[in-house]
Amino acid sequence: MTALLGFLDRDRSIAPVGYPRWRIPPAALTIHLSIGQAYAFSVFNLPLTRTLGITTSAPGDWALTTVGWIFSIAIVCLGLSAFTFGRWIERVGPRKAMFASACCFAGGFLVAALGVVRHEILLVYLGYGVLGGIGLGLGYISPVSTLMKWFPDRPGMATGLAIMGFGGGAMIGSPLALALMRRFATPTSTGVAATFVAMGLLYFAVMLIGVATVRLPGAPIPAARDTRPAGRDTTATDAMRTPAFWALWVVLCCNVTAGIGVLGQASPMIQEMFPGRVDAAAAARFVIFLSAANMIGRFLWSSASDRIGRPWTYACFFTLGAVLYASVPGIGRAGNLPAFVAAYGVIMTMYGGGFATIPAYLRDHFGTMQVGAIHGRLLTAWSVAGVAGPVLVTYLRQARIDAGVPKADAYAGTMTLMAGLLLVGFAANLVAARRLRAATPVTG
Repeated sequence: MTALLGFLDRDRSIAPVGYPRWRIPPAALTIHLSIGQAYAFSVFNLPLTRTLGITTSAPGDWALTTVGWIFSIAIVCLGLSAFTFGRWIERVGPRKAMFASACCFAGGFLVAALGVVRHEILLVYLGYGVLGGIGLGLGYISPVSTLMKWFPDRPGMATGLAIMGFGGGAMIGSPLALALMRRFATPTSTGVAATFVAMGLLYFAVMLIGVATVRLPGAPIPAARDTRPAGRDTTATDAMRTPAFWALWVVLCCNVTAGIGVLGQASPMIQEMFPGRVDAAAAARFVIFLSAANMIGRFLWSSASDRIGRPWTYACFFTLGAVLYASVPGIGRAGNLPAFVAAYGVIMTMYGGGFATIPAYLRDHFGTMQVGAIHGRLLTAWSVAGVAGPVLVTYLRQARIDAGVPKADAYAGTMTLMAGLLLVGFAANLVAARRLRAATPVTG
């Protein structure tokens, strides 16, 4: 045990001179591809409503609304743990933080499995929601600040490399979970508990690869002459006292609220807006397409931000996004399915791009000294959006249906609201951009 703790020390993770920096992104990806499974948790929702009835819900089974809180709790705990442990991660280094993430994320699966076996929803909330959510927060921010230290010349690309994995984790986690549930299902079990155990152990092993291979640069790596300058190094506490931090908080919250609400309702939305043309199988392919767009956007937009700047990148998100959201109801009424799919594909690239670009935006404002801790505190915006987005979409849709609006038209008000949220984000981005211009020294 002493040897293990020593191996995890920050001093033991310093890279020797000449260590190839391109070995670091794969280490980050092992973490983010693992914890990105959270985006695929919805595949467990229906089976969890049949843990007693097996084939159909029985008296005493959990309702879908009850099960739906598991994901929301995990996202809330992601933001809260990133806020709480951000400075600790900067102090102890990525190796110890990533190991703690692996223990919490895998442990969350095991506790949740016990909750399923005992049919105690609070144990599932505590396991995957709280403990797993803490693992999400620790694992999300620790590779990001490390990559920015290795790639000061391309901070947007560096963060995009890691966070791309989080967006793509569902593309692995969803089919894996479905295959395992089929393998473990019996006449007396849906296979969910055994699947939780298997996935917990598997993800723990994969994440340990990242723990073993991650390194910190032995000395500061100079940025290229044409790299956008980093801001003056600022502590997390001082950063939170600035208007720029809260402007960026609103930027992230608006972008995520708009995207995550639609992502969570993508399958029923496309089926209801195109009745008779899109069945459940086609809707599942649509969800996979959105996940791919989310993942690709994280790398493409964050890399583009190194060239055009973070303020202009977010200006694109909010202006183009607002136009697309406002156009979607009309596209649906016109029955133009290809245009509908294309519009949401672009929207999802910007949703993912917003996640991947925000760490570099923080670096531009507050330097690299505690950018991981500052990023952690900003992720409380994700906690708020993770609850607000799905609630807004779900309840507004239901309210319109209860008022007699056809299901195909029930999303019009929601899309208009999302467009309005993006305009609020556009205004917050203007504030952040002005603060950045005022703080950035003029270079010749």
